[in-house]
Amino acid sequence: MSVDVKTNVRVIAFPGAPNLPTFAAVEKGFFSEEDLTVELALTPSSVAQAEKTAAGEFDIVFTAFDNVVAYNEGQGATAVGVNPDYVVLMGATQLELAIVTAPDVTDYSALKGRSVALDALSTGFAFVLFEMMARSGLKRDDVTFAAVGATPQRWQAVKAGEHAATLTIEPFTSIAKRSGFNVLDVSSNHFASYQGGVVAARRAFARENPETVRAFIRGYLKGLAWTLDPANREAAEQLLQSRMTEIQPAAVASVMNSLLSPRSGLTPGAKILPEGMRQVLELRSRYGTGQAPLTDTTKYLDLSHYETVVAAK
Repeated sequence: MSVDVKTNVRVIAFPGAPNLPTFAAVEKGFFSEEDLTVELALTPSSVAQAEKTAAGEFDIVFTAFDNVVAYNEGQGATAVGVNPDYVVLMGATQLELAIVTAPDVTDYSALKGRSVALDALSTGFAFVLFEMMARSGLKRDDVTFAAVGATPQRWQAVKAGEHAATLTIEPFTSIAKRSGFNVLDVSSNHFASYQGGVVAARRAFARENPETVRAFIRGYLKGLAWTLDPANREAAEQLLQSRMTEIQPAAVASVMNSLLSPRSGLTPGAKILPEGMRQVLELRSRYGTGQAPLTDTTKYLDLSHYETVVAAK
């Protein structure tokens, strides 16, 4: 390994079960084998994640692909002039988003006149919700929307009765169901492919620290392979519960089933999903603030480091 490798890597991610490969890479020493010390912080919102990354506080970012697109297109939810300059290094998840609702909301029509909690109103996950509503006969002005933050905050707001619905990922979907709340619909019912999470970096960081980026990718891929290995299922469940104590023991099996399914969770090999990326661009073209349709996914990607690592295996 090059002596120029930056040994301390600062990572910021959203709370959720998709962080399990990173937890595994830390706990099992896969990053240490690459001479890396990884500091993982969890973000309260996409806005906070972008602001802190733009300020140089983080190097590697686990975020939604749509966030990468938004900031590259000048449509990010932060203040004008704040640009984290994200570039995608590899894929992470085909995330299944669930519409979790209060116990009295059992169909889309029951959301009329109610409030829905979102991370931010101009993110891709909000656009997924808008499209699911439209396909189910509910207009955007039938409900009100509130920017609340990441999944834990949104779920707590619905649980407390402050809002009637929100979008969740695992483990919060299973937690909500076991708490008596409803899952009105899931995104996989509507989209054959959707690029949810990606592993990204600041362009400058990736350009100036190629060996560090490749070392991180190697460590992460080892953590991902460990997570996806059926022989590690019990150990993976224990690790997830130790890192996410809010998961009730009775819910861990359903959380893991969703996480391990390429239809609703981790993408084997951390590959990108070309069709899923195009779906993200289509939704942003429809619901975002830009005028011209977005069609070129490659402008948001730098897969050279990932391809170098994979080719060397």
